Amino acid sequence: MKSPERPSRGFTLIELIVVMAIIVVLALVAVPSFVTFQRNSQMTSVANALLASINTARGEAMKRNQTAFVVPNTSTNWASGWKVFVSRPGFSASSNTYTGTISGASATYTDGQDLLLQTVPAQEGYINISTNDGSGTALGLIRIDGSGYSKTADNSGFQSMTLRIQRNDVGSTLQPNQTRILVLARTGRARVCTPVSASDSNCSVTSSQ
Repeated sequence: MKSPERPSRGFTLIELIVVMAIIVVLALVAVPSFVTFQRNSQMTSVANALLASINTARGEAMKRNQTAFVVPNTSTNWASGWKVFVSRPGFSASSNTYTGTISGASATYTDGQDLLLQTVPAQEGYINISTNDGSGTALGLIRIDGSGYSKTADNSGFQSMTLRIQRNDVGSTLQPNQTRILVLARTGRARVCTPVSASDSNCSVTSSQ
């Protein structure tokens, strides 16, 4: 004898409401955390790209005992992207030799003469990158000599500086967390710092660096 079939039972309206409420609560918790994670990842990516470029310039300058540069694509606007190259005045790519008078290194890239190491495209519109030499002056280049030291534009002395990378699409309360500061010491060594406040001294250069 067949047992009587039980009628199929679906979800009740109350059960559906409870499930939807749980989903909404989880979304309210997860979405802001995901946005924060995504923003932090973007800032870290830009900072690491700039750090890698400086390290590439320093490594090639020391290996070749020549001057290397990291320069923005537009004036002092680092957010426009940048290029890394070794300056080779007097070099001829066609003959692969140095010809004529070898003048001083130039921060202006010359195709067919200088050795292009890296090009980085413009950043997203909400990324701002500013520089400071410690006295408030914006800098439009990073110069590394053959010994690996960071030098002034005219090669007259050593140069320390900071590059502040921050988003311009967040409020002031979120700015410190959405900021990365690259500190370049006179020795040519660079590090990335996340400031805990707008006046975090750990993220600035000192006279001894």
